[in-house]
Amino acid sequence: MKKILLVTITIIIFVLSGCGLYQETPDDINYRQSMRDFVQGISAYAKDKNSDFIIIPQNGHELMTENGEETGKPVMEYLNAIDGVGREDLFYGYNNDNIKTTVSEREYMETFMDIALSNGIKVLVTDYCSTESYMNDSYSQNAVRNHISFAADHRELDNIPGYPITPFNMNSLNITSLIEAKNFLYLLNTASFNSKEAYLSAIHNTNYDVIIIDLFFFDEYELTASDVESLKVKQNGGTRLVIAYMSIGEAEDYRYYWESDWENHSPTWLSEENPNWPGNYKVKYWDEAWQSLIYGNNNSYLKKILDAEFDGVYLDIIDAYEYFED
Repeated sequence: MKKILLVTITIIIFVLSGCGLYQETPDDINYRQSMRDFVQGISAYAKDKNSDFIIIPQNGHELMTENGEETGKPVMEYLNAIDGVGREDLFYGYNNDNIKTTVSEREYMETFMDIALSNGIKVLVTDYCSTESYMNDSYSQNAVRNHISFAADHRELDNIPGYPITPFNMNSLNITSLIEAKNFLYLLNTASFNSKEAYLSAIHNTNYDVIIIDLFFFDEYELTASDVESLKVKQNGGTRLVIAYMSIGEAEDYRYYWESDWENHSPTWLSEENPNWPGNYKVKYWDEAWQSLIYGNNNSYLKKILDAEFDGVYLDIIDAYEYFED
């Protein structure tokens, strides 16, 4: 009877696997190290093409130490592979937009920011606040800690804020490396711009030292090297850095790589939809098939970014390891 049951279960698993409904996950995966390896692979590939290419992972800062603790031993292979770290909600937005982050949460995150700074890594903070006094406080608090920051008045990152009128610490310097930057703009959603030309013009007419944008305008029109080059000069004549956003811990159903039949026949590396961001799906980021979509070949996402002559890449959903650990 036991033998019949075992055979039946095996057949069911085989059938479900063929339909993409049963996906085995090895028990011995170190999810954090797998993400470090992923970022380090992206860095090695990009810097082989352009030694000055900038790598900035957002959030997931526990990866900077071996045990994920503030007092843990730094992972130098990972730290040496990156040039900056992005941190959301350090002073505002962790629990809700336009609300101060609690002291305990802020101090915890700050310990990791200090690890980055002590290793020569630039810290970029995005706080989500819209009250002018909160925005002022965000910029001031980050500046004191030697961070550069952006006070986003829309969580959707769909606008160039009208306040402050000029970027914090605005300057006309030529910014040739991330360490020289004094401010940045984070703009991903282009829906409020009625044309690519209007979008490019709006960005050009700013004096931010660094801009973080999407490779695509309106999710479908890929920016060209000429488009990106036009953004590398500030309105005041100084040069700046243009960084491309790329999510590596989730797949997005509006991206060029998404295949229409994945709803019924999804690849084995595709996992659950993110309930907070419809159209975004968790991925088994250690899977070679997913990684090959991201980097390592001429058809990859990162190669498109490199070909468009961006100065670097801003890697999102670095903390995807938390989902799989849970």
